[in-house]
Amino acid sequence: MAESKMPEKQGVSALHDAARLSVAPMMDWTDRHCRVFHRMLSRQALLYTEMVTAPAVIHGDRDRLLGYDALEHPVALQLGGSDPAELAQATRIAAAYGYDEINLNVGCPSDRVQSGCFGAVLMQRPQLVAECVAAMIAESPVEVTVKCRIGVDEQVPEEVLPAFLETVRAAGVTRFTIHARKAWLQGLSPKENRDIPPLDYDLVLQMKQAFPDLNLSINGGITSLDAVEGFLEQGMDGVMLGRAAYHDPGSVLIGADRRIWGDAREVSRGEAVGLMRPYIADHVGGGGRLHQVTRHMLGLFHGQPGARGWRRVLSERAHGIAAGDVAGALGVLDAALGQVAGAPAQAAG
Repeated sequence: MAESKMPEKQGVSALHDAARLSVAPMMDWTDRHCRVFHRMLSRQALLYTEMVTAPAVIHGDRDRLLGYDALEHPVALQLGGSDPAELAQATRIAAAYGYDEINLNVGCPSDRVQSGCFGAVLMQRPQLVAECVAAMIAESPVEVTVKCRIGVDEQVPEEVLPAFLETVRAAGVTRFTIHARKAWLQGLSPKENRDIPPLDYDLVLQMKQAFPDLNLSINGGITSLDAVEGFLEQGMDGVMLGRAAYHDPGSVLIGADRRIWGDAREVSRGEAVGLMRPYIADHVGGGGRLHQVTRHMLGLFHGQPGARGWRRVLSERAHGIAAGDVAGALGVLDAALGQVAGAPAQAAG
């Protein structure tokens, strides 16, 4: 289960407000430590787990796969799968962990996802997606949502995407995040699928006009808060950030609460490091390793004086800190912060 007492889950209206800015599910990146770090930068943004397959939830180590810290709320679980019965069972199991949302992956183009008949390949089978989400909704106490692409391979997005939304809406889903690129299931790697297929923001904007009753977020290639505000001003309900939130979190997450939600509270980069101290102390003191947390913090000072020194100290020294060595872990954190111009020599916390 989650590591600390769960606060009350977000209601649908509050969750939709949080989804005005969200951080994408990213394999090997948005683990529980990354999400806690991102939460220190934004109190408001909706955070997503890495994708977890339904069979893994059913048969695997559930606490390892589904456990998280209560600090992370609002937080959504992304599931992968294409068997309605499996997805229903996984949703029922996940419900006990208190996530604020359950999301179905209909966008990942990786080979291992295709071989399991889930992810982006499901854009070719909208009725199956409808059956899957209907089964999930029947077992979920919280909102079930879908993250999809605009199409795959030789599909015509202008035809496929509205038909997909209409079919899945009929099964009960009212909130979608749309990655504004096709996925090419053959010929492009997952990495290439994040860059090579052209973005079609206009099509996603058209979907909001065509389906005003749906809550739609746009995703893909968005790298600044200026761009986020631009899409919101054009009528999108939300914007999902991906790699920019990971590689340059100080620029796109710090300041988001003020600009998107009008929250006057805002941390500095140095203060964010201080807020991480208790979490890092608990993690290392409980047998974890420092680098498991700090690998997600390397981009915090991107573009700032001393950023290279910050990255160097964490990269070179974090791996050498033994589990349980809290003093050593905090010493490395302070040494890294000392490389940054204008930052305090020791992170308060």
